[in-house]
Amino acid sequence: MNRPSIYLSMTALILNLGVASLCAQQIPVNMTFSGDGGPSAINLNLPNTRNGEENLAGNGTFGPFTFRLARAGAMSPQPSSTCSGNFFPTVAGAGLFRFQDGSLLKVKLTGGGDCIVPPAGNCTLTFQIEGGTGRFEGVSGGVLTLTETALPIFDDLGAPVFFTEVGGFSGWVGMSMEESPQNAQR
Repeated sequence: MNRPSIYLSMTALILNLGVASLCAQQIPVNMTFSGDGGPSAINLNLPNTRNGEENLAGNGTFGPFTFRLARAGAMSPQPSSTCSGNFFPTVAGAGLFRFQDGSLLKVKLTGGGDCIVPPAGNCTLTFQIEGGTGRFEGVSGGVLTLTETALPIFDDLGAPVFFTEVGGFSGWVGMSMEESPQNAQR
């Protein structure tokens, strides 16, 4: 390849990369929620874990939403430098946001866990955005962090049945310029 061809190829590559970066933007996300969590009938079939499910509803950057999460957490507490109680790391899981307009946003759990300091538990989970439908079709990545406080609800024998959960999501979603922050909430 001669020099002019190399320069033309490099210029084309730089322009394409520049245009691609102009076509996507990171939209900051802040959403609050409340809901419940407890054991799950969904079995992720991972050794030495217990399966849990959370069903949340809230509002935020993209409008009203529901969120369903299925995850597997360690059966035994693990050492943690950030938890003063018992820390149960989350091993795997996935979740789905459903927004009022019917759009879906799929996420994969990448880290975090539950810090239990009786009577409450605090949870921090990190999610990678995996795709979506409707206004989230073609999302170009993103990371969301869930932080919540959970309190047990006991049965008449004093055993915890499930938990109340309140908290929020923060992070960012990569979206095309067509989906600006002004029209992201529909």
